[in-house]
Amino acid sequence: MTTRPASRNPFAALAPVHRRPYLTAAVFAVTLACGIAQLVHPPLYDAVHRDAARIDNGEWYRLVTGMFFQDGRALGLVFNLVTLAVVGAFAERVFGRARWLLLYFGCGLFGQFVSYVWLNPVGAGNSMCVAGLLGALTAVVMMASRRYGVVPPVQLRVLAFALPVLAVVDTALHDNHGLPALLGMALGFCLLPRLVVSEKQG
Repeated sequence: MTTRPASRNPFAALAPVHRRPYLTAAVFAVTLACGIAQLVHPPLYDAVHRDAARIDNGEWYRLVTGMFFQDGRALGLVFNLVTLAVVGAFAERVFGRARWLLLYFGCGLFGQFVSYVWLNPVGAGNSMCVAGLLGALTAVVMMASRRYGVVPPVQLRVLAFALPVLAVVDTALHDNHGLPALLGMALGFCLLPRLVVSEKQG
C-alpha cells in the first residue's frame, strides 16, 4: 500500500464523508447542564459524586452520575467540556456514533469502577471518558500508515506512542486516567474503522 502524508486534519482520510458530531454535542449539553446545576445548587454534588462509602451502602448509581458532574467545580467543568468537544468530535467522525458510545461510556464506567475500588474512591468528572476516546484515537494514529496508507505528522505519531507510557506512569502515580486511556487504546485496536475510499480518490 502506498502511503501518503496526512492532510491538516490527519483523521479526515479515515472519514471522507463529513459526519457532524451530534452525539458529542448531545453529551456536551447534558454534561454542561449537570455542571451548571451543581454550581447553582452545590448540595447536588454531594448526592451524585463517586463516594466509595456510599456506593458500599448500595448507591451504585454514583458510578454513572459521577461521569456527568465535576469535582473540579467551574474550572474542571470548562476544561473537561473543551476536551470533550475537541476529542469527542474527532472520535465521532472516525469511529461513528455507536462505537463512540461504547468507548466513551465503557471507558468512563471502567474508570469510575477502578477509582471506586482502588485509585480514587471519592470524586467525579467526565475526563476518564474523554481519556478513553483519546486512547482509541491513539490506536488509529499508530495504525494509520499500515492500515490506511496515511502518514500522520511526526509530532502526532510521537504523542501517540508516548501515550501508553504516560498512562502507565499516571497509574503508578495513583491517578485514575491512565487505565481508561489504555482500555480505550485496546478497544480502539479492536474497533478500527475500515478504510473508506471517496469517489474523488477513485
